[in-house]
Amino acid sequence: MNRRTSAGRSVKFALLPCLHTFVALAVLTGSLVQGAEKPRPLMRDFMGLCVHTVQFKPALYAPVTRLLRDYHPVAWDLGDDTSFATKFPMARNGVDWTKVYGPWKQAGYRAHASLMFDDIPPASWKDLLRDAHAYGKAFGAAHAALLEAAEIGNEPGKYDDPTYRTLFEAMARGLREGAPELRIATCAVNLGPSGRYSKSVDLLAGLESLYDVLTIHNYPEINSWPTWARSYAEDPKIKFLSEIESVLQWRAEHAPGKEVWLTEFGWDATSKPRPTTGDFAKWEGSTETQQALWTVRGYLALSATALDRAYLYFFNDDDTPHLHGSSGLTRNFVPKPAFYAVAHLQSTLGTFRFSKAVRRDPGGFVYEYISDKKERVLVVWKPEGAPAGVRMNLDGARIIKAERTPLKAGDPERLEVAVADGHAEIMADEFPVFLTLGPQ
Repeated sequence: MNRRTSAGRSVKFALLPCLHTFVALAVLTGSLVQGAEKPRPLMRDFMGLCVHTVQFKPALYAPVTRLLRDYHPVAWDLGDDTSFATKFPMARNGVDWTKVYGPWKQAGYRAHASLMFDDIPPASWKDLLRDAHAYGKAFGAAHAALLEAAEIGNEPGKYDDPTYRTLFEAMARGLREGAPELRIATCAVNLGPSGRYSKSVDLLAGLESLYDVLTIHNYPEINSWPTWARSYAEDPKIKFLSEIESVLQWRAEHAPGKEVWLTEFGWDATSKPRPTTGDFAKWEGSTETQQALWTVRGYLALSATALDRAYLYFFNDDDTPHLHGSSGLTRNFVPKPAFYAVAHLQSTLGTFRFSKAVRRDPGGFVYEYISDKKERVLVVWKPEGAPAGVRMNLDGARIIKAERTPLKAGDPERLEVAVADGHAEIMADEFPVFLTLGPQ
């Protein structure tokens, strides 16, 4: 799979003229782009995880997600001959996809495949139109019962724009024929000209009937090469949320009805020192505590946008000290602090959906989540700096429990919260606190 470790990588969106200013103001004032007619998804239907085929362990990751995005190498299916007549469910390299995707579905996961073809040189296709169509049709027919969607490409920057459009159209038509019920997603797209790691949304003009989902990749970077330093998602000094809002605005204006999935975001956290030479000599990772807290707050911040899903990169790592080398919730399949933090988020808010931002400023964030049973949870945190008191109106409710985001196994820390005149006040810090409310 593409680990994207070459020097100079930057995941940035080219913004539409004047739109960045509009979106920045929208984020600051809390008027995030929302679909007025469409309720926000439940968090269990929003929080996804990027995984990789036979390496994934369904039982281990059940506490953190029910949504999986798999990096599916097309070359495993076709080998070195794009005209090869696939024999699904068997890949040409011997992998039985029913034994990969079948156990995921049996374990209660909803999965989709990102069909990666970057390692197939564009010129090596025997007949691009015929072969891409045939592959799409066969893949769809064989996997519709196991997967809910297929992305046509991950970050196909090695394909020029005309070639990608040709491949996309041919493969999408094949998928539609092979499995009309299978949803089709684009590769990672961006506004403005195509880049090395994403394709311009302009390439999709006229192909609206052939896709259901726009996918984007974005990381909360302070800088790109050579440090790739990252911050927390809600940091007003970076463009992470405003860039996402720009795509959502474009969707509202040009592709209404299409979903937008953020299919990569995340943070690295290694226990090893960075290398002293080479591309990553100046690379800056996050601490394990930062990875845990920023991941939870990342999901929270993203749930307040009009995104339909957000997939964290990555499920597991081998503790390699470089870009994308230590992004896992587990390290060598042993849970990291981020695993426990995300598991708590999932268990607490999985059946709740974002309702509103009660407060959103440097002094403190208060987000409200509501279940279909009208149960309420308030999530409170302060993005950075010294702890500070945050006061909130309980609107006639009482606090059933107050839990602090955990970084280890076991019961999370319970807090005693002072309540007076129908208002609660806590000392907020970078650890989100979850206040579960009930009737008086």
